[in-house]
Amino acid sequence: MNKTKRKIFETSMKLFAEKGYDATSIEEITANVGVAKGTLYYHFTSKEEIFNFLVEEGIKLMQNSIDIKTAKLTNYIDKLKAIVLIEIKVVVKYENLITILLSQFWGKEARHQMCKQQVYNYINKIENIVKEGIEKGEIKRGNPQAIASEIYGLICSALVYKIRQEEQLDVMKLYHEFEGTVINGLKVEKKEE
Repeated sequence: MNKTKRKIFETSMKLFAEKGYDATSIEEITANVGVAKGTLYYHFTSKEEIFNFLVEEGIKLMQNSIDIKTAKLTNYIDKLKAIVLIEIKVVVKYENLITILLSQFWGKEARHQMCKQQVYNYINKIENIVKEGIEKGEIKRGNPQAIASEIYGLICSALVYKIRQEEQLDVMKLYHEFEGTVINGLKVEKKEE
């Protein structure tokens, strides 16, 4: 992504998160980026295309991070721990993206449906890891879709927690809290021999 496109991307994400999609205009985006409309239209054909690009790239970033981190791990509880840590880091670094995803998840318009589908694709990736972990006997038996949705829900929890904090969020402290309350509850207890 070139410098101008990145600036449009970052500025749009901030404006959509702060003001909402409907209240953000192309004029406002170009004014904040400091480019002419023609330059913006060279990179994106519409505000809707900018929005779609933001959501798709954001979800792709999270999915790629999961793929990279979990590929190296053989234990499924460790894979879930890696996902939780990635989610907390994404909330810290890309709070605006998470705000956009959560704010646009509800509704019937095309962008709402697209957001929903992107989130479901992400949750499905977690669900597949949970299913495999259950099959291998490393994760307690349960509904993989519900467990994956709960793990995705940690993004919401982390965002609310971050917003309520008055000082910088301690990523590892929050991770250990989630690990203790959520992940450890999924571990299969080893039977004593």
